[in-house]
Amino acid sequence: MRIRLRYFASLREALGSEETLEIDGPASVAAVRDQLIARGDPHAGVLARGRPLRSALNQVLCPESTLVDEGAELAFFPPVTGG
Repeated sequence: MRIRLRYFASLREALGSEETLEIDGPASVAAVRDQLIARGDPHAGVLARGRPLRSALNQVLCPESTLVDEGAELAFFPPVTGG
């Protein structure tokens, strides 16, 4: 199945603003992230497990256990900090 990926802030600088991905689904957000990491750099470095990231599915913040369905929009972005 095909999903749309969107990247924001520093992730967008490294990966571009968006791409599509074919996955065996439904899959969790964590499984999608792992599939992207397995591609190697630059995805592996930017989405590495040691990096704190937030995710949103169809524009709603979600945990990595959330299932991603056909046609979904999955976004990744760094946590927002205030100053």
